[in-house]
Amino acid sequence: MNIGAIKQNEAGIYVGKISTLTIAMVIALRAVVSSNPKAPKFEVLALSASRAWVQVGALFELFSNGTGEAFLNGKIEDPSLTAPLYISAFRQDDGSYNVVWSRPTRRRDLAAEMTPKADDALPPLPGSEEPAAEPAEAGLGQSSAAHGFGPEPQQESARRRRQRAPEPAEAVD
Repeated sequence: MNIGAIKQNEAGIYVGKISTLTIAMVIALRAVVSSNPKAPKFEVLALSASRAWVQVGALFELFSNGTGEAFLNGKIEDPSLTAPLYISAFRQDDGSYNVVWSRPTRRRDLAAEMTPKADDALPPLPGSEEPAAEPAEAGLGQSSAAHGFGPEPQQESARRRRQRAPEPAEAVD
């Protein structure tokens, strides 16, 4: 779904607007200068209510598998948004970009796809299965220092009783 357009102004800066039912923002693209081939091509800046530019995302240059055409892909992220806005920008003949929104696709569960499909056979009858093995005890196992960390429980109880016993009162003359 087309949600905006970005055009290059007289100063050579790409400026545009994105509009949806809940979002209306003026954006600009600032080129990223980096020797890292994985760096984004542009930073996405949005014009705030106080008329200051705020970085809200980045666009990476990708190439279509079918045609080899270049396009920009990324997201706009801001605390005021309930979720990131995933966008792509496609270059037009006049040098402008059409901005489209897309909902991210969920990755398919590869393990579920690789699992062999169950056949239509009946399940085994109750009692015909082999008994299940006892589950291994979770944790680190038994301690080899059974008595190395303090007194025995019985000794501890006796110590507590001695501490609680009232002391005899001294006679006052």
